[in-house]
Amino acid sequence: MATSTHHSIWSIQLFSYPHSDYSLKKSISRSGFCNNIVDNSESKSRNIIQYQKNNYKSYSRREMKFGRNNCIKGSDSNLETVGKLYLGMDFGTSGARYAIIDKEGIIHSEGKKEYPMFMNGDAVDWVRSWKTTLFSLLEDIPSTTRSLITSISIDGTSATTLILDSKTGEPLTRPLLYNESCPDVLPVVTSIAPPNHTVCSGSSTLCKLVSWWTSTDSSKDSAVLMHQADWLLWLLHGKIGVSDYNNALKVGYDPELESYPPWLKSQPYSQVLPSVQAPGTIIRTLKEDIRTNLGFCEDCVVCTGTTDSIAAFLAARATQPGKAVTSLGSTLAIKLLSTTRIEDARFGVYSHRLDDKWLVGGASNTGGAVLRQLFSDDELENLSLKINPMEASTLDYYPLPAQGERFPIADSKMAPRLGPRPECDVAYLHGVLESIARIEAKGYALLKDLGATEADEVFTAGGGSKNDKWTKIRERVLGLPVSRASQTEAAYGAALLALKGTQKR
Repeated sequence: MATSTHHSIWSIQLFSYPHSDYSLKKSISRSGFCNNIVDNSESKSRNIIQYQKNNYKSYSRREMKFGRNNCIKGSDSNLETVGKLYLGMDFGTSGARYAIIDKEGIIHSEGKKEYPMFMNGDAVDWVRSWKTTLFSLLEDIPSTTRSLITSISIDGTSATTLILDSKTGEPLTRPLLYNESCPDVLPVVTSIAPPNHTVCSGSSTLCKLVSWWTSTDSSKDSAVLMHQADWLLWLLHGKIGVSDYNNALKVGYDPELESYPPWLKSQPYSQVLPSVQAPGTIIRTLKEDIRTNLGFCEDCVVCTGTTDSIAAFLAARATQPGKAVTSLGSTLAIKLLSTTRIEDARFGVYSHRLDDKWLVGGASNTGGAVLRQLFSDDELENLSLKINPMEASTLDYYPLPAQGERFPIADSKMAPRLGPRPECDVAYLHGVLESIARIEAKGYALLKDLGATEADEVFTAGGGSKNDKWTKIRERVLGLPVSRASQTEAAYGAALLALKGTQKR
């Protein structure tokens, strides 16, 4: 496997900054050609933090509603002294944001927008919504800042799939979103893929491709598959059919071999698969009409992107094997940097390549969603203050918001265990928080048992990272140092990819 010489880019000192207020919005389309099921267990656990007079509230990325452009200046008051800038854009489930950094990693501007809900009949026209948001965000960037941007990268939701006509660029069907499942073709996929492979999930990109392929009578000769980030980047550079190995993982690409495996290349639909590059690889220069109309610099390039969860990990500055990031949002998701690749669909465990290392991950259905079912925001804040985190709770729960668990126990019929409930609400919250911490600990233990590098430090993202008592409980249960991540915005991670691309020149 080829190794990269550009690891230092992930070690840039990151800078914390406050975010503006967010209101709530959530919308998703369910119409389509296959027997799609929206699998909410796949929802992203990356959270956005809202700062209000030193009191913290948290809203999940799926629930947030974006406002107008919001800019934050770096340490340089005069942009003319800054030099080159690097633009990262994050397209999440409900909206998008951008971050612009310099070579030192200092943020010079950021902005955010909700997706306009254009409708096509009863369904959301996501293609129009995403495209409109992309160019609206570009226009929102101050003109003086745009003129200094030399590289652009974008992250998108994993397994969000578009199938286009490679000659015209027109969609051949509606996009299939990250949490839509095509269980009707899962037996077909499992019959050709190795046991426990990442694609052996109804929501995988490959299942979506096979579902389209087997249900469409129209010509497939010029079809090409692109992921959400690929397509958005294509609008900027114009070279259709280019992806990155993080996005392509769930369609079956092998990032270790740096190719599609033989079992996939032998399938008739392999002709639809995109070419694959490493994340942060220059594709080509920004399209001339966009560059001249919006005032980008002449040598501005567009680089391959990544998935939103990988971009968020990059932003967290976990750069060495054994460093991990736990996202405590509506669900609990863990990602561990490992020297060993781990794949096991039985537990929902798979590995993304990160230069010459592997980002091993899994996600439990426990987390903030079940806490919100049991306590109000005020109760969570006030009761937490009364918890002694150094004292172990004798209560043993398995907090789930509904039936079903993915990781570290894979059991679709597993029932929540939230009782018996003591009379003391402080004791009850203590027991629930500690039980979630035990699930987190079992998750890291499972990754170790499967062969991953042992975790030695955990950074925390999401709303749960603000609860100091919970952090101390988790430190005790995990037996590891736990701290809040310096940065958690995926747009920042995408900007680091844009910077990385220019350093390969």
